[in-house]
Amino acid sequence: MCESKTPFRTFRDFMYLPEVFYKTIGEELYEHRSNNKLRSFIYKLYFYFGFLNFNFYVFGEVVFFSKALGSRETILQATGVAPCMFFSFMANFKQIALAVHKHTLREHFDKLELLFPLTRTQQMAYRLQHYEHIMRRVMTIFAFLCLTYTSTFSFYPAIKAFVNYYFLNAEHYERSFGFYVWFPFNATATAGIYWTTYCSMGHAAYLAGVAFLSADLLIIASATQLVMHFDYMSEQLHNFKVKDVDVKKNMEHIKFLNNLVMYHAECLDISEQLNSIFSFSLLLNFLAASLNICFTGFQVTTSTAEDIIKYCIFLAASLVQVFLICYYGDKLITASNGVGEAAFNQDWFGMSNKYKRTLLLIIARSQKPAALKAPTLPPISFVTYMRVISWSYQFFALLRTTYTTN
Repeated sequence: MCESKTPFRTFRDFMYLPEVFYKTIGEELYEHRSNNKLRSFIYKLYFYFGFLNFNFYVFGEVVFFSKALGSRETILQATGVAPCMFFSFMANFKQIALAVHKHTLREHFDKLELLFPLTRTQQMAYRLQHYEHIMRRVMTIFAFLCLTYTSTFSFYPAIKAFVNYYFLNAEHYERSFGFYVWFPFNATATAGIYWTTYCSMGHAAYLAGVAFLSADLLIIASATQLVMHFDYMSEQLHNFKVKDVDVKKNMEHIKFLNNLVMYHAECLDISEQLNSIFSFSLLLNFLAASLNICFTGFQVTTSTAEDIIKYCIFLAASLVQVFLICYYGDKLITASNGVGEAAFNQDWFGMSNKYKRTLLLIIARSQKPAALKAPTLPPISFVTYMRVISWSYQFFALLRTTYTTN
């Protein structure tokens, strides 16, 4: 592609989607760089109000779930609220992880920004457009599924009631909600109370979806950049040709390799920093995803046709979310291993011992590749995805057997 026709991208352009999504719930990723303190203060008020409102409904879900477990007649409602409840828990955990590691996250972004290719020529050499194109498509599909899930649950009751009342001559406008929630008051007593509660619940559902989604978008954006850097290193090692071994050329070769060693070490440090921010939430994510897939699958096998559609969307979002994290974890391991393989496959036989020792350092560091990690689990890859699916099926089989035998 012609360099003049290649669109120039900044680091903020690359991080655009997660940054915009977070802003819609009042979270500013670059608050420390903002010159408008009043706007930042308004964002923060909106954010705190949103999470207080959201956790009011989370509490209502927990109470409803506890009450519904009490009898067989309401057990289906309990399994119906369980996926939404675990989804809400994960949205909270991810936001807490972001708050606890806010300074580390800012440092992480700063390091990635320092490594980001700054000119069109560099961006072409790194194939930035290729990586960003794939990343944007993945993010768009995942965002669509997450927001479709929350929108379907939120708006379906109102749309159904509207059609029944105004077009199918129903006797009264049915006041119902998309989520099973316990209220400490009569939420359907009057139209004013109902619609206020309905809108409040809709905002809570949107906030949960964005908080859940955007944390994963940050992981995807960071992993994509790390994969790009590791692939670039591999390409540099592969394309670097040793022409002769005179002293001057040998020093140039060693300088090239020393720069690559520091570049490689920096990327490995950034990957460890990414894990320090998200590792625990990733573990909870996989555990919650197993339960979500289990309960959602159970609902699909026992619900009415209209509920099956809603829960199928939820099931698809859960499966895709786990798959994407495992996919990028696998890509990161492969790209990181590729650096060591490219170093070993170099034409290093006629080089000096100092060059060989430096090359050996890259190979040795590549033996422990960069990876997404969660406590107690091996590095995240497609093997992890299969493990989560296995857990989900075991939970589902147990739940299904227990329900049918009672």
